[in-house]
Formats: sequence, structure tokens, C-alpha cells
Amino acid sequence: MEPADLTPAPLDRPAGYRVLDTLMDERTQQATLTGLDRLAPGFPDWIVTSLFGGTYQRPGLEPRERQLLTMAALASLGGVEPQLAGHIRSSLRIGLTPHQVTESFVHLAPYIGVPRALAALRATADVLAEK
Repeated sequence: MEPADLTPAPLDRPAGYRVLDTLMDERTQQATLTGLDRLAPGFPDWIVTSLFGGTYQRPGLEPRERQLLTMAALASLGGVEPQLAGHIRSSLRIGLTPHQVTESFVHLAPYIGVPRALAALRATADVLAEK
């Protein structure tokens, strides 16, 4: 297949940073991006540009749906509670209720396992305690 036969993928760096500003508060951005940029220069920009400026720019899913999917994926992975907590905060910022976030992880328990669902619920409790 030739590249000319493929639909160009969206890759919009400024749009990625706008999405990031919508989803993540300044504290979360600082903790995630600034610290990581010191360790791996350029990697945070690549994440924002390719993920928020690329994948998040595709049509078909609303930000709320994308956040639910992201939280489900992170909860199922386990061991990524800092990232999960950041996406829980993001979900609350864009209008999910604490009950909806909590119920999402309860719903996932039979699919991802009780220990991972419990870890996600503990992350939720920690985020809610910050408020």
C-alpha cells in the first residue's frame, strides 16, 4: 500500500495542548510533563502531540467516552495508579460525577479482576479526598 492510498492521520500539536489544558489541571500537567521532560527531553511533547493532538482529534468519540475508555484501560493494566489518578481528575474536570467514576470501576471488577478494580477505587478515593 502506498502512503497516497492512506487517509492522513490528524496530528495537530496546538490542538493537542488545548485538549491537554481542557483535561488536566496545571498541577497534574506540571507533575506529569515537567518532571518527565527533565528525564526524557521531548518525550512529553511527543505524547501530547501524538495522543492529544492525534488520537483525541479523530472523529467518533466524545471526550467523556475517551476518558471512560482510558480509565478502563489503565485500571485493567494495574500498576499505573499515578496515570489513572490523573485521568480520574480529568474525567471529573469534563463532567463525569464521582459516582460515575466509581461505578465504572465497580462495573469493571468482573472483567479486570477484583484486585485491579480495588486499586482503581483506591485511586478514586485518593483523588476525591484531594477536593
